[in-house]
Amino acid sequence: MTNVVGTKKKSKRIFYFDALRALAIISVILFHVFQNLSFIVVGDYSTIPSLNWFIADFTGTFFRCGVDIFLMLSGALSLGRVWEIKPFLAKRIPRIVYPFVLWGFVLTVVIFLVSVFIPSLVPIFHQYDWGTFASYDLKGFVIFLLKGYMAKSRIWFRPYWFFWMILGTYLTMPIINRWLLHADLKEAEYFLFFWLITCVFDFTLGFSFPIQLKYFAGAIGMVILGYYLRHTERKIFNNVYCGIIMMIVPVICMIFISYLLSDTSEIYYFSRYSIFLAIESIGIFVLFKNFKQLNINFNFLTNPDGIFRKSIFSIAKYSYGIYLVHHVILNFLMLILISTLHFKALFVALLIGTLLLSWGILALLNRVPYLNRYIGAK
Repeated sequence: MTNVVGTKKKSKRIFYFDALRALAIISVILFHVFQNLSFIVVGDYSTIPSLNWFIADFTGTFFRCGVDIFLMLSGALSLGRVWEIKPFLAKRIPRIVYPFVLWGFVLTVVIFLVSVFIPSLVPIFHQYDWGTFASYDLKGFVIFLLKGYMAKSRIWFRPYWFFWMILGTYLTMPIINRWLLHADLKEAEYFLFFWLITCVFDFTLGFSFPIQLKYFAGAIGMVILGYYLRHTERKIFNNVYCGIIMMIVPVICMIFISYLLSDTSEIYYFSRYSIFLAIESIGIFVLFKNFKQLNINFNFLTNPDGIFRKSIFSIAKYSYGIYLVHHVILNFLMLILISTLHFKALFVALLIGTLLLSWGILALLNRVPYLNRYIGAK
């Protein structure tokens, strides 16, 4: 007997899903800001690290959950519903492939042009002269860009691994969905039990469980977890205060362990599939799902036509496009501002600048007919 079946797509948006998606992309940006700036404060590690070190450590710890939340949302929104494989893939695959190809090409060209005209800012392609460039035919030009990308500009496109991971997840979803349609939630709990074992051993302790459980490991567990948390009726996962505890406790543990495992050459952070990140992500999902239990009735939070909710919806709408463009924007801002601002000011400037510029570019291009289908907007 199927546990959750839906044959019609709801027209009403579920706000906590939009809020989670907005948090996810902001968390991704914050984590990449941490990666870019950690070298500035890593030397501040000591018996009592500096405040800047703790700011960086907290950012790299708490906001590591962005990709996990994206995966959980994929499961919560797509699994447990009646749909056929062909329409599902025909809708989902182009939605992630077209923006990936578009932004990969556009941003590569932008980086190339900046490198040619401002080599002091981006010294990647400057050693190639225009005579060599002009001698390439179309095929040679593509190879030229790919070689430059693969060999020298990899750091600019570091987050693009996400595309290949989410593509593989979508290809797996029809099989998982067919199982869940004919399964009880206890069967999902069975899967998640073994998945959590891999989180403990493979992704936290750093060695495999004696029983080979690799088929339960990795991203697919987060997808099933999102489906489970949306539909489960267990009290612990429908209590906002349990969600807060599950969010805070693992973060405290991670900060403490990170302090113990860090040194003056590296700030330690956990795998995104570690048991601590899994529990934190569960807590965040439960908190957002049951937020109304807190009885916080500020008008700006509850007004569907207010600027807060509209902003959340807009960020959520453009989240995939923001993901694809934000890292290049972050790197450019880093190169421009690194010599002018101190750590805290630079941290805030990179976060706000990257988010607003990425968001603004997507919102502007979304107004362009036809192009708006390919930029990464839902």
